[in-house]
Amino acid sequence: MKLVVLDRDGTLNQEPEEFIRSPEEWVPLPGALEAVARLNQGGWRVVLATNQSGLGRGLFDMATLNAVHARMHKLLAGAGGRVDGVFFCPHAPEDGCECRKPGPALFHQIARRMGVPPHHTVAIGDSVRDAQAAVAAGCEPHLVLTGQSSGLSPEALPPGFPPGTRVHTDLAAAVD
Repeated sequence: MKLVVLDRDGTLNQEPEEFIRSPEEWVPLPGALEAVARLNQGGWRVVLATNQSGLGRGLFDMATLNAVHARMHKLLAGAGGRVDGVFFCPHAPEDGCECRKPGPALFHQIARRMGVPPHHTVAIGDSVRDAQAAVAAGCEPHLVLTGQSSGLSPEALPPGFPPGTRVHTDLAAAVD
């Protein structure tokens, strides 16, 4: 089985100023839904790994997060795509949990649940912590220059990016 792990905010949808607090605030990036559909059509299983510290900070509740993901699933289906699972860290940064990226625990959960070893998994995100988490888990790291990384140069990534991180303009380019 081919497996790709996507970050959510800034990779699949527009990076929020702070947190997405309602389904209407979840806006896909241009071409992202179609890119997921192309992955699915190519035989890839797609899952999300996302930090959602707004839960731990009390800024939104599980019902809101579920409603946001229901909107995401509906829009993906309309584009002919799907996400097979959503894995998230609900903790605030100060909680010191193991599941918050850049830690690898979400990727380990995904590997167990999906039955695909990390070294057979591609991970695509928009931040240094996405790439660090992917490498810490043993996945192949890819960076998209959207969201937190918009404005970065593919030739000169700032310190902290793992060597060998492949760089793409956006999710559609990564899928291509």
